[in-house]
Amino acid sequence: MSSSTILLLITITLMYSTPLVFGGLGGVLCERSGVVNIGIEGMMTVGASVSVIVAHATGSPWIGFLAGGLAGGALAILHAVASITFRADQTISGIAMNLLGPGIALFLASLTFDGATNTPSVPKKLPKIATPIGDLDVTVFIALIGAFVLWFVLYKTKWGLRIRAVGEHPAAADTLGVNVSVIRYVCVIISGVLSGFGGASVTLAIISNFTPTAISGQGFIALAAVIFGKWTPHGVYGACLLFGFAQALAVQLGGENFFIPSQILSMLPYVLTLVVLVLFVGRSSAPKASGEPYVKGTR
Repeated sequence: MSSSTILLLITITLMYSTPLVFGGLGGVLCERSGVVNIGIEGMMTVGASVSVIVAHATGSPWIGFLAGGLAGGALAILHAVASITFRADQTISGIAMNLLGPGIALFLASLTFDGATNTPSVPKKLPKIATPIGDLDVTVFIALIGAFVLWFVLYKTKWGLRIRAVGEHPAAADTLGVNVSVIRYVCVIISGVLSGFGGASVTLAIISNFTPTAISGQGFIALAAVIFGKWTPHGVYGACLLFGFAQALAVQLGGENFFIPSQILSMLPYVLTLVVLVLFVGRSSAPKASGEPYVKGTR
C-alpha cells in the first residue's frame, strides 16, 4: 500500500468519524448525567435537515451549522421533558425521538423545497483546512476540540463532578444541594445540540445536501461508540475513529478491483458495530443511575 493511499485512508477515516464523534460526545454527556439517550439518530437527522435549509436561506454554512445544533437541542427538550419531568421510560422516549426526528426532517425539507425530499446542494460547504496529510473538514477539528473540552469539564471542573455525581448517586448529590433535574436537563439539551452538529457535519461538509438516508444509522453507531468507549470522551473519540476507519476501508476497497460485492463492503461499519456490542457490552459498566428516573426524597 502506497503512502498516498495510506494518507487518503486517514483522511477519509477522519471525515467519516467526525459525525460519530459529535453524536458520541452527546451520548456520553447525557448518560453521565443519568439519562439514556438512544434518540441520537433522530436528533442528528433533524440537525442534518435544518442545517441545509438554513444554509440555503442565509447563504452561510456556518449559520446552517449552528441552526442544525439548535434543531437537535430542540428535539432533545422533548426527550428531557418526557424522561425527567414526567419520568417516562427513557428507552421508549428515545425511540420516539428516532421516529419523530426523521419525520420532522422530511417534512421541513419537502415544505421548503416544493415537496422534494432530496434537497438541492448547499451554495457553499463548510471550509477545509490544509494539513500535512491533506485538506480536512473544519468539523474534524471542532469535534476534536469538543472531545477535549468535554473531558476537561467532566474531570477537571466542579460542574463535571456534579454531572458525574448525578449520574452515579443522584440522591447523595441532592442532599448536597445539587439540583438533579437542572443538571440532567442541561446535559440532555447539550447532548441534542452536539447530535445536531453531527447531522450538520454530514450535510454541510461531506455530502452537501440532505437526503432521507443522509444519516442512515450513524446515531446508533455513535451509541455503540459510547459503550465501547466506556462512557468517556477520549474513549468515545477512539471508538469513533475505529468505526470511521471501517467506513473508510469500505470506500477504499470499493474503488479497487476486488471481487467483493459493494453491498458487503457497505455492511462493514454496521457489522463492526454488532461485533463491538457483542464483545464489549457485558464488560462495560454504565453510570449506576443511568436510565433511572429520579424522584426527590428517594434513596
